[in-house]
Amino acid sequence: MTDRLKGKIALITGGSSGIARAAALLFSREGAKVVIADINVEGGEETVRSISDAGGEAHFVRTDVSKSAEVKALINKTIEIYSRLDCAFNNAGISGGGWSSIVDHTEETWNRTFETNLKGIWLCMKYEIPQMLEQGSGAIVNTTSTAYFMVGNRYRSAYAASKAGIVSVTKVAALEYAEYGLRVNAICPVARTPALEAMFELHPQAEADFIDQIPMGRIAAPEEIAEGALWLCSDASSYTTGHVLAMEGGYLCR
Repeated sequence: MTDRLKGKIALITGGSSGIARAAALLFSREGAKVVIADINVEGGEETVRSISDAGGEAHFVRTDVSKSAEVKALINKTIEIYSRLDCAFNNAGISGGGWSSIVDHTEETWNRTFETNLKGIWLCMKYEIPQMLEQGSGAIVNTTSTAYFMVGNRYRSAYAASKAGIVSVTKVAALEYAEYGLRVNAICPVARTPALEAMFELHPQAEADFIDQIPMGRIAAPEEIAEGALWLCSDASSYTTGHVLAMEGGYLCR
């Protein structure tokens, strides 16, 4: 342990699995006390147990990030427990109804995708930022996707558009609050998440086809992506804001 987040209070959404769970474990090992939010109670509590078993400190708060009252309650609970919030990794999101053409997307899946992915990020920042402003410092990291960069990303219109919105709102927030000591960045990962694995199960050939497009020839483990989120949350990135950190094995170089 190098104590890169020693004494920090960190909030991580989507912490029941995947990148966010890996980040929660990493942040704890690096000295942070962690608040984990997710709609998946069992998974979130398992993440807390893993942190506790390793000697760290964490709390779980069941939260639907698309609901304003629940996000507000999450931040209030964090402040009630720890009196401050130093960094937030806003990672909660959904795949958006799988692979559908623009015509085949339903209004329900379109709305649900935007409410979780984009509105959820906005709500998290809406309630995280005032606390950080009061403190005079803070770091926020939002999770976007390579789908944002891929102009011809067929059959993922809702997902790609919601993730593009995350990049835009991240940059706007970075501009609005840089002078107040807040930093807002994003990560753009390719990693073995539960959503990606579920897609591979439905379409077995998709995994080999996808890996063939990655110059490094493999898909990252969640722990590798967690390192990027940690860096952006830590003081090591003190002069970085409004940045989208691509962690995709060269996928976007094609």
